[in-house]
Amino acid sequence: MSDTKGLTIGELEAKYFLYRKALKQLLLEGRSTAGIEKTLCWSRLQTLHHCLPRQYKSPDHIRHQLRREIELEQGPA
Repeated sequence: MSDTKGLTIGELEAKYFLYRKALKQLLLEGRSTAGIEKTLCWSRLQTLHHCLPRQYKSPDHIRHQLRREIELEQGPA
């Protein structure tokens, strides 16, 4: 992946929660799935999952987790 050139797995791991937070913000903004999948945070989460699948869930899984979390925070419509 060209956007992760020069980054170590350790650097990606150190910023995992920032990538997750960015993904949550994109979901809160109502961004489309296609738009989210083109972002840097998505790419970095994908790289972490690819390199360390036992430690990091796929970005798609994280997106679904965050959507549920947002729904719970916002309460019933």
